[in-house]
Amino acid sequence: MNNDILHRYLFDNADVRGEIVQLEKSYQEVLSAHQYPVAVQHLLGELMAATSLLTATIKFTGDISVQLQGDGPVTLAVINGNNEQVLRGVSRWNGTIADDASLQQMFGKGYMVITLTPDEGERYQGIVSLDHVDLAACLEEYFNQSEQLPTQIKLFANGKQAAGMLLQVLPTKSEQNEDFEHLSTLTATIKAEELFSLEAQDVLHRLYHQEEVRLFDPVDVTFKCTCSRERSGSAIKTLSQAEIEAILAEDGKIDMGCEYCKQTYSFDAIDIAALYAGSHGSDSQQ
Repeated sequence: MNNDILHRYLFDNADVRGEIVQLEKSYQEVLSAHQYPVAVQHLLGELMAATSLLTATIKFTGDISVQLQGDGPVTLAVINGNNEQVLRGVSRWNGTIADDASLQQMFGKGYMVITLTPDEGERYQGIVSLDHVDLAACLEEYFNQSEQLPTQIKLFANGKQAAGMLLQVLPTKSEQNEDFEHLSTLTATIKAEELFSLEAQDVLHRLYHQEEVRLFDPVDVTFKCTCSRERSGSAIKTLSQAEIEAILAEDGKIDMGCEYCKQTYSFDAIDIAALYAGSHGSDSQQ
């Protein structure tokens, strides 16, 4: 099966919607450029699944960023994505981190920032503390604060695969949450191995075989870094002439590295001159 895919589903007899995301190749590509500790690998997988689920709940064209920051050994973990389910991510850490480190053990006193940047309209930012038991619980609190819609989130990652489920009450005038509570109890029984190995249709049958569920066409989830030689050149032009000349005098070139994918773009004196002449220099990459 396609191992990087998101499905949406609806219950015909309840004002509840759901999503399933299953990741493998895109998850591996995010991890491949770095030697992350095991706990950070798992965290980034959960964060990728979470960002995909969040993006699918929002009807807009634009970008989303889900960022965790703290004062612990892990200072940053971020996944950036967009409405086309294109994701990239990175984490920063120091020291030794236990394989089974909790969210609080990794980040210490921390918070999660979710930023939505639509192509048209105003930017929105929501902030939630990381004092909940895990990332899923933090996201449920985010929805409770920002949308005020009962939401259940399940997240799993093992360094090879990542997956997640979201269950949410539809924004209707109904005051009844009994259907959601019943479906939430069923959803809570899902196991990581099932999400890693089963098709979405089989997952839904396993959980809701007595319910009427509509499964919609899947959406591919992909990894893609947005770095480029052009962007690196633009960043160089923000430096002062004195800084540029000092670096060239010492190193003979300026290397611009991407923190996400570890691609390096090199600019020598001729390339720099071309930048200021309105060109982007040679297309060579190192």
